[in-house]
Amino acid sequence: MTSIARRRAQIALFVTTLVALLINACSNNGSPAPRDYGEIGGPSGTELAAAQVLHKDNGAEPQTLDPHRATGVPEGNILRDLYEPLVMEAPDGTLIPGAASGWQISADGLRYLFTLRPEGRWSNGDPVTAHDFIFSLRRAVDPATLSGYASILYPIANAEEINNGLQPVANLGVRAVDDYTLEILLRGPTPYFTGLLNHSMAYAVHPPSVQEHGERFARAGNLVGNGAYVLKDWVVQSHIELVRNEKFRDNDSTTIDTVFYHALENSDAVFKRYRADEIDLTQGVPSKQLEWIRTNMADEYRQSTYLGSYYYGLNVTREPFKGQPGLRRALSMAIDREIITEKLSGAGEQPAYGWIPPVQGYEPQRPEWADWSREQRHAEARRLYTEAGYGDDNPLVVEILYNTSQDHKRIAIAISSMWKQVLGVETRLLNQEWKVFLQTRATRFTTQAFRAGWIGDYNDAYTFAELMYSNNEQNDSGWVNADYDRLLNDASMERDLQKRALLMQEAERILLFEAPIIPIYFYVSKHLVKPWVGGFVPNIMDHVYTKDLYILKH
Repeated sequence: MTSIARRRAQIALFVTTLVALLINACSNNGSPAPRDYGEIGGPSGTELAAAQVLHKDNGAEPQTLDPHRATGVPEGNILRDLYEPLVMEAPDGTLIPGAASGWQISADGLRYLFTLRPEGRWSNGDPVTAHDFIFSLRRAVDPATLSGYASILYPIANAEEINNGLQPVANLGVRAVDDYTLEILLRGPTPYFTGLLNHSMAYAVHPPSVQEHGERFARAGNLVGNGAYVLKDWVVQSHIELVRNEKFRDNDSTTIDTVFYHALENSDAVFKRYRADEIDLTQGVPSKQLEWIRTNMADEYRQSTYLGSYYYGLNVTREPFKGQPGLRRALSMAIDREIITEKLSGAGEQPAYGWIPPVQGYEPQRPEWADWSREQRHAEARRLYTEAGYGDDNPLVVEILYNTSQDHKRIAIAISSMWKQVLGVETRLLNQEWKVFLQTRATRFTTQAFRAGWIGDYNDAYTFAELMYSNNEQNDSGWVNADYDRLLNDASMERDLQKRALLMQEAERILLFEAPIIPIYFYVSKHLVKPWVGGFVPNIMDHVYTKDLYILKH
């Protein structure tokens, strides 16, 4: 047998063995029996429970509840209950008026005029005014705030210059026409701007609270919000408790009185607590139980399209990936995404060969090799690996960093096995708690390869494209490409939507060739929802507001 034939036979055996192991890992041995909950909602099916209390699984412990410094999904879930932005979302994700009752856009797309609701109130009773939003938008882009998300506000006139210390915050393109009329000026037409305003970076914080408490303003007892709920308690690594904001402008339409967000990183533990009725709504489901859940808990399982990408980042500022685009492509080619999506995640996730998921008005890009056979991909991957200076006598040694999670661990093990079998790469796996994990990634001092996920901040391709802009605070790969930046700058100023899409497509092709990141799959949202939780509506952003839910009698 030739060396090539032997290698192919080894790969085939590896794939077969890995599939068998993964199927075994996903088996349902020991799964609990299905359960009959009895009558829900009384005889009519619509009667409300006397106690309107909701328990949510929220994944990792939040970093902060300062909306201008938060970066993760766990923080966003809570902040949506604590604050109401200018532009809100309906349960299905449609943009609707929020703190602003309406807005007008100039013909050139550069001037937005928002009319705030005079009935808007902070949780301490103070009126919500245009001045509060001006204070907050200035704070968000002020470099002293140390925001990891300031670039999302760069469409506002002078925001980028202010954040880079080149202009004073007073020059931000915002102005109060009067107490309840807010003007925002943009540097260029931005089709997604109203969707962007739903992000926490555009939330208003309560100026007197920030001025009095400084960085401690977002703690229990200090936080004053304008959303449907207020922060009552925060027990680290346990839960966050929110209670109804009686001053909320639409409090009469709110049903749930108390919501607990539980910090639970172990999906198996979440499932056990859900089965014990200690959790009403989960953030996800354990992959190894998914088949059983679909069969036995179909009425409680909610799956939907989700605007998100699961990927691996490669630190291109340090060895071994600095100046090695060929090596980076080799690692991408060696990953069998179909095995991962079919046998590990298994919830309908789509294998991702490009970076930007399908969104309206944009044709996602794919590298040419995405349509090759497995054998062709692996042969090219080995050629690039050898060209980069690695081989059997000099294997690449790389560390994979991931945040603590059984599902992330399983994927890391699978990817390290694929890299080993196809290329001979030696890997080390390192897991860290969420907060530490984010800090390690951001500093780039020690990271090599790291697990990551990007969830769209608004329903537009640009929310993915801008992550890899050279000065984006969350570009943890440290990748810099002048042509990519130029194309994104041009796209951000282009009013013709077709031309804008073409610019971003060209940028995506550059990104995929340089490969500072390795897309793995496009997410779907997965939740378990108790039958007594009413009002839950899946949406592409996976944004769930407690104010839209209610608890039925049970």
